[in-house]
Amino acid sequence: MKISFHGAAKGVTGSCHLIECGEKRILIDCGLYQGGHELVEENTHDFGFDPSSIDFLLLTHAHLDHCGRIPLLTKKGFKGAVITTAASVELARLVMLDSAGLQEEEAAYQLRKAKRRRNNLATVAPPLYTTLDALNSLEFFGRRACYNTPEQLAPGIKATFLDAGHILGSSSIFLELEENGTHKNVLFSGDLGYSNRAILNNPATPPNVDVVVMESTYGDRLHKQLQPSIEELYSVINETIGHGGNVIIPTFAMERAQEILYFLREGIKHNKVHHFAHVFLDSPMAISATEIFKRHSECYNAETLNLFNNKEDPFNFSGLHFTRETSESMSISQIDAGAIIMAGSGMCTGGRVRHHLKHNIWNKKCSIVFVGFAAYGTLARKIIDGAKSVKIFGEDIPVRASIHTIGGFSAHADQAELVEWHSKTGQPATTYLVHGEEKSMIQLASTLKDTEVKIPTLHEKFEL
Repeated sequence: MKISFHGAAKGVTGSCHLIECGEKRILIDCGLYQGGHELVEENTHDFGFDPSSIDFLLLTHAHLDHCGRIPLLTKKGFKGAVITTAASVELARLVMLDSAGLQEEEAAYQLRKAKRRRNNLATVAPPLYTTLDALNSLEFFGRRACYNTPEQLAPGIKATFLDAGHILGSSSIFLELEENGTHKNVLFSGDLGYSNRAILNNPATPPNVDVVVMESTYGDRLHKQLQPSIEELYSVINETIGHGGNVIIPTFAMERAQEILYFLREGIKHNKVHHFAHVFLDSPMAISATEIFKRHSECYNAETLNLFNNKEDPFNFSGLHFTRETSESMSISQIDAGAIIMAGSGMCTGGRVRHHLKHNIWNKKCSIVFVGFAAYGTLARKIIDGAKSVKIFGEDIPVRASIHTIGGFSAHADQAELVEWHSKTGQPATTYLVHGEEKSMIQLASTLKDTEVKIPTLHEKFEL
């Protein structure tokens, strides 16, 4: 039995890990690299394994950095079965089609630019995959996994999906492996949420295992508590709207958008938001994700389920506008004051939020509120780190708006939650840390007890 790491190794994105047991090869996730140019370039490199040799792909959840290379995998020869939860199937379809569309748009833009400049068109990189490739990849999504129900993949290989509490349908994956009389229990954390959040259940209690592969995104820090974070959000909104500005919230389409809608509804209902504001969810993807959320009550915690049972919609309220059309999005830019604008992408690497930043970040009356992780090299990270000006659509724009980072909304467990979750896995012989910046991994490693901690490099392989 072997394990190897082909993404999110000493980095946050591109999750992709391979288990070899007997004659079977099982991939856990196949995500896209995101961030600066060097990271994005990694998407064009070899996977580190032969895609046609993979028998199963077990998908922990539908974030782009976990599912975004699946269309490329199938394009390169994967013929196995993708297994994940029902909610993740719907969300992954949304994410992969959106990714393909963005890549096609970028390739077309670069081609037009090369023609105008009379450059060699052969130098223009094609999209990693097209919309057709993404649609073709959906044909390989086979059986649906149910939480806490073992799936027999092959003789000696059993997989159980456990609720990870990260986004809708997210899972940790527990593998029970047997080869030549040797038994190994391996647990992949996936991305872990934290306890007592809105909408979703807490992460499930993990079983005792021999090997843990654990995310470490926030392995070096603690989050602000959720309730103070909610109050800070209300305070920023009240102050900004009261002074005649707009609030821009770069928002991840899945989970974060729905959570912020949930808290805005609660704030309006309980008079915590003092000024009426028009709220725009300016993201076709986030709007579609919200519709998917409404179809998967099996993932809800008791409080959210009770709202639906009482015919209350936790994602809707007076003053909320869903803007799918580009023309609608463009009209928002004419609003000088009194708007809360939620738009993707959360890291400001693409999407409509860049237009809203261009029209608001120079205005000292406005506020930019970051409610999620920003990877190194992204526009969001540059703004958070205090850039005095930023380049948006080729134009240098001064940063005069108030910048707020509210960490309590993170969908990832912080250091304390990661250590607590790990302590429930028994005393695993080995723990591999992935999906984090190296400094986060090193700090988290120093806090883990009764286990040998390893921080793998890209494509590194180990005996289980």
